[in-house]
Amino acid sequence: MTADLAAKRMETVRTHMAEEIVHNFDEVIGTFSHPRYELMASGQVFDGEAEVREYYRRSREAFPDQRNEVISMRHADDAVFVEFWLMGTHKAPLQTPNGELPPTGRAFKTQICAIFFFEGEKIVCERIYYDQLSIMQQLTGAA
Repeated sequence: MTADLAAKRMETVRTHMAEEIVHNFDEVIGTFSHPRYELMASGQVFDGEAEVREYYRRSREAFPDQRNEVISMRHADDAVFVEFWLMGTHKAPLQTPNGELPPTGRAFKTQICAIFFFEGEKIVCERIYYDQLSIMQQLTGAA
């Protein structure tokens, strides 16, 4: 991998994450050659543009102020690794693997690691590792 390609991939990830915050999902989709999200904690996979757009709709409906704050970024031959804070306020029902959680009005903040896999200059998959229990505890107030 060239330094130029590594820089382009890092910039693609920065654009991807910034456009997610402002809900500019056409631009986010444009960072992929094939849109795919894998949420490791829940086992959910969203493959293809229609499924990814539905993921955006549902997640931003539940957390309209969802945002991220990058902690660190690193690149490998075929990926960019990002550690970041994810934050949001639960304003609408949330579909979980265990059913629907009614809105609690509570905020959450959790540290996440995402791996953005690349082919060329475009993302082919975003694989996200996070602590689902920590988020649920923050949303419900349970210990």
